[in-house]
Amino acid sequence: MSSRARLWRALFALAVVAASLYFALTTPARLGLDLRGGTHIVLETRDSPGARADAAATDRVLEVLRQRVDALGVAEPSLTRSGERRVIVELPGVHDPREAVEVIGRTAQLSFHPVLGSAEGAGPAEGASGGARVLPAPDAPGRALRLGSPALTGREVKDAEAVLDTSSGGGWTVALSFRGGGEKAWAQVTGAAACAAPGEASRRVAIVLDDRVVSAPAMRSSVPCRTGITGGSAQISGGFGAGEARELAALVKGGALPVPVEVVEQRTVGATLGAEAIRASAGAAVIGLACTALFVIAVYRLLGVLATVALALYGLISYAALVALGATVTLPGLAGFVLAVGMAVDANVLVFERTREEYARLAAGGRRGPADLRGPLHRGFGKAWSAVLDSNVTTLLAAGLLFFFATGPVKGFGVTLSVGVAASMVSALVITRVLADWALRREGVRRRPGLAGGGAGGRVRAVLTRWAPRPMRRRRTWLAVSAGLLLLAVAGIGVRGLHLGVEFTGGRLTEYATSRPLEVDKARAAVGEAGFPRAVVQKAGDGDIVVRTGEAADEDQRRVRAALEAEGGAVTVERDERIGPALGGELRGKALIALGVAVAAQLVYLSARFRWTFAAAAVGAMVQDVLLVTGLFAWLGKPVDSVFLAALLTVVGYSVNDTVVVFDRVREKRRARARGGRPGMPGAPGVPGVPGGVSLASVVDEAIVQTLPRTVNTGMGVLFVLAALTALGGDSLADFSLALLCGVLFGMASTVLTAAPAAVTLEGLRPGPGPVRGRTGGGARRGSGAVV
Repeated sequence: MSSRARLWRALFALAVVAASLYFALTTPARLGLDLRGGTHIVLETRDSPGARADAAATDRVLEVLRQRVDALGVAEPSLTRSGERRVIVELPGVHDPREAVEVIGRTAQLSFHPVLGSAEGAGPAEGASGGARVLPAPDAPGRALRLGSPALTGREVKDAEAVLDTSSGGGWTVALSFRGGGEKAWAQVTGAAACAAPGEASRRVAIVLDDRVVSAPAMRSSVPCRTGITGGSAQISGGFGAGEARELAALVKGGALPVPVEVVEQRTVGATLGAEAIRASAGAAVIGLACTALFVIAVYRLLGVLATVALALYGLISYAALVALGATVTLPGLAGFVLAVGMAVDANVLVFERTREEYARLAAGGRRGPADLRGPLHRGFGKAWSAVLDSNVTTLLAAGLLFFFATGPVKGFGVTLSVGVAASMVSALVITRVLADWALRREGVRRRPGLAGGGAGGRVRAVLTRWAPRPMRRRRTWLAVSAGLLLLAVAGIGVRGLHLGVEFTGGRLTEYATSRPLEVDKARAAVGEAGFPRAVVQKAGDGDIVVRTGEAADEDQRRVRAALEAEGGAVTVERDERIGPALGGELRGKALIALGVAVAAQLVYLSARFRWTFAAAAVGAMVQDVLLVTGLFAWLGKPVDSVFLAALLTVVGYSVNDTVVVFDRVREKRRARARGGRPGMPGAPGVPGVPGGVSLASVVDEAIVQTLPRTVNTGMGVLFVLAALTALGGDSLADFSLALLCGVLFGMASTVLTAAPAAVTLEGLRPGPGPVRGRTGGGARRGSGAVV
């Protein structure tokens, strides 16, 4: 490798680290509502008799809602349109969604009416003529007002603001200003009212919001008859509190929604729950990554130290990329970040194991080992490239599907995982290489390849060399075991059924924290007495009570809360999720589409990179892993929700990732045979090479033996992190971590017990030229697929 290439690589690494430091120190992270607390609302526009809820109408709804939310004074609100008919509203710090929904979701038809006189009764009624209506007066219970036709509407309102009237002691009022023809219409209606005698009802002007008189101010004696109030301003008074005045000002200022809206999804997370999740994830990350670093250093010595430094810089690069892109860090995203750091060790391990193989190959060829590791390291990077590329692309496919098909926090997980995969390649293939090149050029390191960590074969490799296992000799047995486990998982799904979360079924899930310990039986009885005898009542890992019902209004939720307070003392809502049945069915369909597309995408990519038989074997093993995790959750009775979907799609990427590394080694051996070379058994002294006519089963056996040290070392790094997340991640991350932990274990086993035997079997049934794509030189010899 030339000194110029090393210089450019070092400069690139320095630039990436410097830019990452800049963004990390200057740009704050954008936390999702599930971490900082707040309310997430999804509104869907509906057709009305006079307007269709198309994209243009939804855009107008979005603008009205934005003005209302801004008037509420919520810090850093987020409003975006999703699709043609949906608006996503995120309100950080708002923990009572009822008030927020009432304010932003009301149609808010505002109008100003002359008062024709008083009327008996308080119920609304249509007048005999002239569009007159009878509505109750807001300041005189039992009295009603007869209203004329609207003089002006909310469209003519320019601004509305809550004002504390300290001069006259009138309390909170709403100051209005009008635009255009509204100024003249306001002067006319107030001028006509000022001509009535004091005390008469017709001296008032009624302000009506959604068929309710919110204020009916009488004209003061200073208002001139016929001239009215000029200047285009007015005040609404009515004994408002500060919150009521701000709410009314927000509705008036925002104006009327062009079409009705319906709440189809509502989630509320308390700030305490998010803070606990951050602390638990941070603690799990520190412990898991510390264990991973110690393991890597123990196995690879100096190279392990350099890999640990590169992993630390990888974490910096990933974080900086997320804040630079403005990505929202959610709870699953935080776990994805921790997991991606654990998986990032994989590329380093692939390179280091290849380096060891190259060093041992030279020694096994009758030559003494090289004076240093620079040559084997250079070839190790080159030979590991295809496996790193294929394994990372398969993970990116799963992460991309999360981004396109998922919503909310799970979409954030897909973004985090994608950034993590890209950053891991920069970390392993650039930063680690720069550090290793620098270290191996030092005189003390160059003369001690064993100290550097590349000269020793490793204990796992030594055991495998002595044992020389041949798992493909019993491939039918392994396929039978896999089939048995698969039947057990399917039986769990069929017998126990899947406990689908409210995201997929619709309904309401609320988590309550009680001041006194409350047994789940008492909580279940209290919820039943509150009107929900069929509600699912469970206890969370931290002692909170989780109540899952069908469709439940806010009044129902308050009734359940009151019932729990009678048994458990003071009650606070830690989490509240409300999903409409239509949205639940849609999300369920999207989940199935995401899994289906993931399978198809993996099959297409692997068919392009390998022979279709190998692609089918890899995808079949991956489907088995997904079903095993799903069946395990069915047997355990754990919920299957959107976060579980994120875990499943991660298992999809990891399972194929592990299989691809083995198949990449098989492809390498077959390419060597196609060129007439002798691939040998790198890194396993004393094991013969692959002579002509050796069966594919033997080649696969040797590929498994050669790559098993990488599988064990990478798996240990990931398992350390996942075990820490499972133990310390709290109730919010426990199921997510358990699904990933089992998926990683299943993925490691399925490579040997399912994917490899299936590939050998399929190749025997459908012989072909071999899993080689884009090769150069002599083509692979055709003939029986059982021989390479």
